[in-house]
Amino acid sequence: MRINLDAVFFDNWRLIKKMTFARLTNAVWLLLSFYISKWIKKPLKTRQPIAISIEPTTACNLRCPECPSGLRSFTRPTGKLDKNLYQRMIHQIKRQTLYLTLYFQGEPYLHPDFFELIRIANQAKLYTSTSTNAHFLDEERAKKTVESGLDRLIISIDGTDQGTYASYRKEGKLDKVIEGTKNIVNWRKKLKKNAPLILFQFLVVRPNEHQIEDIKALAKKLKVDQVLFKSAQIYNYENGSPLIPTQPKYSRYKKLGDGTYTLKYKLDNHCWKMWHSCVMTWDGNIVPCCFDKDAQHRLGNISNEPLHTIWHNEKYKHFRKNLLLGRTTTDICKNCSEGTKVWV
Repeated sequence: MRINLDAVFFDNWRLIKKMTFARLTNAVWLLLSFYISKWIKKPLKTRQPIAISIEPTTACNLRCPECPSGLRSFTRPTGKLDKNLYQRMIHQIKRQTLYLTLYFQGEPYLHPDFFELIRIANQAKLYTSTSTNAHFLDEERAKKTVESGLDRLIISIDGTDQGTYASYRKEGKLDKVIEGTKNIVNWRKKLKKNAPLILFQFLVVRPNEHQIEDIKALAKKLKVDQVLFKSAQIYNYENGSPLIPTQPKYSRYKKLGDGTYTLKYKLDNHCWKMWHSCVMTWDGNIVPCCFDKDAQHRLGNISNEPLHTIWHNEKYKHFRKNLLLGRTTTDICKNCSEGTKVWV
């Protein structure tokens, strides 16, 4: 893993500067509540999530095989985030929430007011992050990204040649990703900014696992700040998949003697995400986490009630309690890396 220590230092400093007393006390209470709840097997009352993901859009230009956006397989409506709904959410969370991820499903740069969404979050002094396939980072958008004050930019790049990259990023163009990365790096330098922190995220699957050292070299050449490696979630892994890496270090799954696969590690009956974070879909639904990609577990909608009410309602309490009593009873929790020792 390659790290630009200076860039990471400035990234951490930006995060610290946005940590107010209200946000700090909220985070401490959430942490205490989580550990006590684990111990007594009963969810204690929490305050407000310290981290929230908001979905700008479900639209995407690629067709990745393990992604519902790419597969066009959503059963929920597709669309884009309404700015007024977004502003309502920001107003509700700005006092106690610290970290905002402008991404869930889809490609965030397809939202026509994406830079305005970042600006609104910056006004609330939230730390902002997003994840992109980088196909839309032309000169103009790259410049606007740096000017917007975005704190962290994750660029998904799963191969160092077109054939390998497109084996997972279906209909993607590696040269566009490289061009977009160069544009961001160049504009950050031209504008004399230390943000956003620029990261390559490499989803390790069997077709690209031979390029792990190559992606480190490419990141160094392009002056990317950091490379992150991510283990792939495979939906129907039990009978194997051509995407499961052959190197055990990079897989969430292990092969059994009968040829079937199982999760590498035991799933513990707890989940920190249920205490410190949540996800809002483009149309205002609050869902437990990023593993609920199709929003099957809708715990409320901010169009109808405030987040504070949803966060403490009986649905949320029931969901948290089920996790503490037996994680395998909840579908989206059966194939999740949270609470395990899965390599990242």
